[in-house]
Amino acid sequence: MGGDLAPQAPVAGALLALAELPAEHRIQLVGRSAVVAAELDRLLGGEYAHLAAHRARIDIVDAPDVIEMTDKPTAAIRGKPNSSMAIGIKMHRDKLTDAFVSAGNTGAQMAASQFLLGRHAGVERPPVVTMLPTMKDPIVLLDAGANVDCSAAELVQFARLGAVYAEDVLGRANPAIGLLSIGEEPEKGNAVVKEAHQLLLKTDLNFAGNVEGRDILTGGSSRGKVDVIVCDGFVGNVLLKFYESVPALIFGKLAQAGVSKETLAGAFKGFDYSDYGGAPLLGVNGISIISHGRSSPRAIKNAIGVALRAIESQMDEHIGRRLAH
Repeated sequence: MGGDLAPQAPVAGALLALAELPAEHRIQLVGRSAVVAAELDRLLGGEYAHLAAHRARIDIVDAPDVIEMTDKPTAAIRGKPNSSMAIGIKMHRDKLTDAFVSAGNTGAQMAASQFLLGRHAGVERPPVVTMLPTMKDPIVLLDAGANVDCSAAELVQFARLGAVYAEDVLGRANPAIGLLSIGEEPEKGNAVVKEAHQLLLKTDLNFAGNVEGRDILTGGSSRGKVDVIVCDGFVGNVLLKFYESVPALIFGKLAQAGVSKETLAGAFKGFDYSDYGGAPLLGVNGISIISHGRSSPRAIKNAIGVALRAIESQMDEHIGRRLAH
């Protein structure tokens, strides 16, 4: 029931995902059952009629409450215990489902995930991950907005979590970690960044040093490729929102110059958030995938794919082992 395009996008996304997933996989749609069933019937009676065979692999779980995008996170979780968010995450906690995916209220999903699933030992503030397209391979960025103010120790923890994500979900061996700062030199940055740099040097991580904003689009610094970029949630969210605006600007300018839509679409492949679908809230005991509020059916489909890769790679167990070590 969450997201700007609900219930159409989540329901359609589930159908698209099932069309690509092996037959043993099922999807549970958690929400107001009458609304969800009606949307399924509408889609399967129209543009998604060719996917009707997959209806048998969908379970509808009733959740009468709806958390709106404007609801305060903690109040919503306490005041709406029968929301799709709360019920879906409880099902995951109780091993009735293997992962939870939502394009709804991000703050509420973060709060419910931490409260109902709990955090891995030692994790104080789970970060949100996002993928940033580059001239090379996409870069993992965290935190993308969950924690506005962070300590140096928390930035180091983000680096460890990001390394596991890059390894398990993206298949990057020994991922290189970059610390976002205003200069490559260790003495550049605010007090927290400078302390985090020194702490990262003492870890077993593949720390590539400081990276600057100009390094992100190229996919690395003068010292080589970077797989993960670490920063606090304030900087990360500003960077993410700026990133989202760049393709529209360039696309518009090139279109004015007469470049065809087909050429532009090919050139900017990978710059659409729907290509990545969503990303886990790292550090909680489970797999809670946060998707963009404006997620399309394609984005939801890809978010389900991210959840499956996290399950199959045993990412959650890997995080627990890494943090314990």
